[in-house]
Amino acid sequence: MPMEKKDIDWGSLGFTYTHTDYSYISNYKDGVWDEGTLTPDHTVTLSECAGLLHYCQEVFEGLKAYTTRDGDIVCFRPDQNAERMYNSAKRICMPPFPKDRFVKAVEEVIKANAAYVPPFGSGATLYIRPFMFATGDVIGVRPADEYQFRILVTPVGPYYKGGVKPVKLQVSKFDRAAPHGTGNIKAGLNYAMSLYPSVEAHSKGYADNMFLDPKTRTYVEESGGANILFVKEDGTLVVPQSFTDSILPSVTRRSLVDVAEKMLGMKVEQRPVKFREILDNEFVEAGMCGTAAVISPVGEVDNDDVHYVFKSGMENVGPVMKKLRETLTGIQSGEVEDQFGWVHKIC
Repeated sequence: MPMEKKDIDWGSLGFTYTHTDYSYISNYKDGVWDEGTLTPDHTVTLSECAGLLHYCQEVFEGLKAYTTRDGDIVCFRPDQNAERMYNSAKRICMPPFPKDRFVKAVEEVIKANAAYVPPFGSGATLYIRPFMFATGDVIGVRPADEYQFRILVTPVGPYYKGGVKPVKLQVSKFDRAAPHGTGNIKAGLNYAMSLYPSVEAHSKGYADNMFLDPKTRTYVEESGGANILFVKEDGTLVVPQSFTDSILPSVTRRSLVDVAEKMLGMKVEQRPVKFREILDNEFVEAGMCGTAAVISPVGEVDNDDVHYVFKSGMENVGPVMKKLRETLTGIQSGEVEDQFGWVHKIC
């Protein structure tokens, strides 16, 4: 029998936070993580001297749970989020939360909030936000001794209301990350770096920024919250790489590369991409990819007085971006066969 869902107008949901019944919590003290538990308490109490507040020891993840056409509740590649969070924590001297426990905690909190997983066809999903932060007192510059791992979940609507449409980006005068810094991990401090340029971009009518490499400012890196993809005239998918190791390894990007190569028979190039290649008409389509929007097509990139419009334009989604998005979302919803074993059934 199908599970009874909460009485929510799923179609009107925005990408905002709504309290659900339970969060998951586990604390690290005296060198060990406790066994963890579900909690109906969605508040966090911290010492004024907590390491999070002074030295920004915080990492997080983002994934979604879906209701498939068959009525199953599933999520997408949680093991990859566990791996990335493990690596992020190590980079800023936090005790990594065990990867197997991460996946089990995701399962537990989704099951406890199953009534909040939107029904199939609603266009909404359950967004899952695992995060970890320093709770122990720290006054000198050093790692804290105590930490908290939490998972909150919230039902959300589509990241972009009104359907998937091409957007405009501007080339930012700011850097998102330092060369060989923390750009390749999912830490809150990276997103803090992008807030000012993002607000500036939005005030000018842009969806986001295109950040160039922080060392030479000649290579394309990523946007404020997503990786960037390009398509050549011959249909080749081009995925920017960073020679300064400052691009976040996106689970969605990695999945799209596999979809392109192994399902759609596309040629894929993963390499550093010079911004000059855009202006030289090397690409006919572009897009931003990430958990929230999967793919958001990019129709135009502006750099000062230079306005470059891709061949796919601002009116329609390019055929390659459209096919990639439809295929990956089809796998996630159970409408396309999952030949990779990515879909993780919860209940």
